[in-house]
Amino acid sequence: MIAFDTTDRAILDRLQADGRIANIDLAQAVSLSPSACLRRLRALEQDGVIAGYRAELDRARLGLDLTIFVELQVQGHSQQTSQAIEAAMMAIPSVLACHLISGPADLLLEVAASSLAAYERILLEQILAVPSVVNARSTFAIRTVKTRGPLPLDHLPRER
Repeated sequence: MIAFDTTDRAILDRLQADGRIANIDLAQAVSLSPSACLRRLRALEQDGVIAGYRAELDRARLGLDLTIFVELQVQGHSQQTSQAIEAAMMAIPSVLACHLISGPADLLLEVAASSLAAYERILLEQILAVPSVVNARSTFAIRTVKTRGPLPLDHLPRER
């Protein structure tokens, strides 16, 4: 794991709050010159710590009011089966997240849909159509309290 100093942590915290912040404003917020800030930013990107930038869209405003968590069970566990299922889930636009989990289910999906009818189509025509998927159990979110938030950074090793 990479060691981070106070400035690196400050850069990461600020970017999680506002990924569109101008470098000059970021530099000022973390008490660096713009060129030094940009060098650190590029290093964090190159090290893969900053995985990318994107806009966070409002699901409800886009008509995706339904959030469903789907537990999948698969048959025929193998590396090849796992890779095929993961690739298939990545190809379904409505699948927002896919986690390999322990317990009675093998995978946990987060799915966004515009309606129950739309979810039924996603489930039957896309998710259950994937070979080796033998069972799906759906849980519907009543209300979302918190979605993706900033990652906690207090556990990162500190540079001495």
